[in-house]
Amino acid sequence: MDVLQLDVSGRPQAWISTRDAATLYATDGVAWTLGDPFIVLRGGIQRASGLPSRIELHPIIAVRGAIPSRAWRQVPALSNTKLFARDRHICAYCGGQFPPDELTREHIVPTSRGGLDSWMNCITACRACNGRKGNRTPEEARMSLLYLPYVPSLHEDMILRGRRILADQMEFLLASVPRSSRLHG
Repeated sequence: MDVLQLDVSGRPQAWISTRDAATLYATDGVAWTLGDPFIVLRGGIQRASGLPSRIELHPIIAVRGAIPSRAWRQVPALSNTKLFARDRHICAYCGGQFPPDELTREHIVPTSRGGLDSWMNCITACRACNGRKGNRTPEEARMSLLYLPYVPSLHEDMILRGRRILADQMEFLLASVPRSSRLHG
């Protein structure tokens, strides 16, 4: 399980390993935590106190320090895994739900016709519908979209990264996801 790392104001930064989280705890880099501890790491005997060392890791930690504001203006990276998760593995044309190996990244305006490889021009389509649409726009192919594309928020992007997310982490992230998001469905 990974730990959700936030900045001190509560904005998600990254998924980090339990080892990296333990390092932050040990170096006093954790400002605050959320959720019940989900793992306890035990070490050797502390020289100063003679007690065994022990670190309880929480599923969500906020780290001290500042992140440049420009980091929050970036559009999340587009990948098929995140695109298919955003669209709930549902073809935007036929409405069927498919396993990832039967899905494709479909460009609403084909890249060969100037369409961008971006969140707002990409939807999930099954192989059959993608082939039927071909190098045309949906209107030219007489295929209407069942849903519209959108750019995921920072919190949605953290969910879409395909990790095993603990209940505390999911609750925290979903609290900042718009109710209109398909991730609430």
